[in-house]
Amino acid sequence: MTDGKRAEEIARHVASLLELAGFSAEQDPELAQTPERVSELLLDLMRGPERYEPPTVTVLDGSSAAGDMILIRGVEFHSLCVHHLLPFFGLAHIGYVSDGRILGLSSVARLVNHFAGRPQLQERFARQLCTHLVELLQPRGVIVLVEARQLCMEMRGARRKAQVDTITAHGCFEEASWRLEFLQRLTRKDE
Repeated sequence: MTDGKRAEEIARHVASLLELAGFSAEQDPELAQTPERVSELLLDLMRGPERYEPPTVTVLDGSSAAGDMILIRGVEFHSLCVHHLLPFFGLAHIGYVSDGRILGLSSVARLVNHFAGRPQLQERFARQLCTHLVELLQPRGVIVLVEARQLCMEMRGARRKAQVDTITAHGCFEEASWRLEFLQRLTRKDE
């Protein structure tokens, strides 16, 4: 199905959903273009099922960095909760200890965007990033900390604001000393 056809179908279903919920463009003219806007938004946020393949990334020779911890802090992301299709958003922090290969910095942001670009669970998002980095770099260790606001918690259910942190680790970061160093470096103020 083409993107244009998919957009039309989504808009048609959104219009039906609004109608079933008791809303119509006749009663509220502001809703006239809502189905098309929601369709465009969903296609942008979810990027479609044909886009499950990870993006092309740059893996560089990092033999001079072998054994060093590389920390990428504060990569912003937004995603949709797989259970309610409400947004969750925040920061992803990624650390890895190179074993001779390093990842281009823009590649990290592309990977974060890729895994956030589907209906998602925060825990699965962190695990997918970690697993993919292990496969790409074959490092001594990888750690991913995702901190996010979950609008499904804020807008329904408990209706309370909270930050949810998810951390997943592989290799040397499963050891307390490496994990502690990552967290200390992450929280260190710029000097």
